[in-house]
Amino acid sequence: MAELLITGIRRLWQADPEGRMGWQAGAEMRELPVLHNAWLLCREGRIAGFGPMATCPEGDFHRLDAGGGDVLPSWVDSHTHIVYARSREEEFCHRIEGLTYAEIAAKGGGILNSATRLREMPEDELFEQALERLLEVVRMGTGAIEIKSGYGLTPESEWKMLKVIRRLRDQAPIPVRATLLAAHALPPEYREDRKGYVDLIVNEILPRAAGEGLADYVDVFCEKAFFQPDEMERILEAGWRHGLRGKVHTNQFYSLGGIQAAIRQRALSVDHLEVVTEEDIRDLLEAGTLPVLLPSAPFFLKDTYPPARRMIDAGLGVALASDFNPGTSPSGRMSFVLSLACTQMRMRPEEAVHAATINGACALELDRELGTIAPGKRANLQITRPIPSIAYLPYAFGSDLVETIVLDGNIYT
Repeated sequence: MAELLITGIRRLWQADPEGRMGWQAGAEMRELPVLHNAWLLCREGRIAGFGPMATCPEGDFHRLDAGGGDVLPSWVDSHTHIVYARSREEEFCHRIEGLTYAEIAAKGGGILNSATRLREMPEDELFEQALERLLEVVRMGTGAIEIKSGYGLTPESEWKMLKVIRRLRDQAPIPVRATLLAAHALPPEYREDRKGYVDLIVNEILPRAAGEGLADYVDVFCEKAFFQPDEMERILEAGWRHGLRGKVHTNQFYSLGGIQAAIRQRALSVDHLEVVTEEDIRDLLEAGTLPVLLPSAPFFLKDTYPPARRMIDAGLGVALASDFNPGTSPSGRMSFVLSLACTQMRMRPEEAVHAATINGACALELDRELGTIAPGKRANLQITRPIPSIAYLPYAFGSDLVETIVLDGNIYT
């Protein structure tokens, strides 16, 4: 593998000579490390070194001139649902007409709509569609991703989804983490037997997914109309027994105690958090559980945004992710997620970059590999067109500012 030397870098963001691990939190999220007028060397897929242009090494390298652009670590998108059978734009029209999320679900829309379609679609077709979406987000700067099941809701369909995710992991140019989300909604055939479906997840779906190496994590959608905190705890306990840590949906519409249940079960992250109480924030601070915020979902639903400013000012760290899914966030463009974080959740641009790089990596336990530009870390990078400042990334939300993608030290085309 040829060595790649990138020169002409106006600013090298997240320059990290010490190789930081762990997420940034509170006031430390305001300070974004930067090196001006820099070079960066990639060797054998890893970052070999970097420094000011006055110290640029000589040698027989494959060279790339950044042309005065900025270099950042790739985005780490730690919450997506990109394996699905078809888009749901008819529900988009229902929302325009005034129907709520719950009303659409009651009409057979929402998660159950996707589940019906996914059960009918052959695995190969499902894979081809998901691969197209995955490669699209790679071209937009995403350098690692998590993908959930949860549109199957039967053992066979959940395994079909997880096998598709494994195929994506085998072919993707970026790291892929898989999450079992069989507890996404209650299937119609279990509407009168909630315990029966939780039993099915705990006794059949989860053990097989773990035993066959199809999942890295287990997830539960903890909400009034979906799964309750005690049901979530039972599933997360089973996950621990089979080596799968929790990454859970909670507090999207209500604060039901889902955060506290997730903390008790040592979940890696709690995701959504559009509705958060002061008690929730205190409990998260004491527990050290990472909140993952998904602002494009409330944007699309015209709903309440997570109180990111209040959370960070209290001392919490947060990650940002796209929630790419067909019903409530049909986009994986992480740069737009950063724009929403700044305009709608009052995050500073530097905080948003931390949240989408090193904190996103922590939400997937990838901070030893990704999230900052450090010697030995994976050389997954994005090179921008010349921009006036880091704030320009979220400011110019309609522009495609990524000029070049580098994955494992190679220019991605």
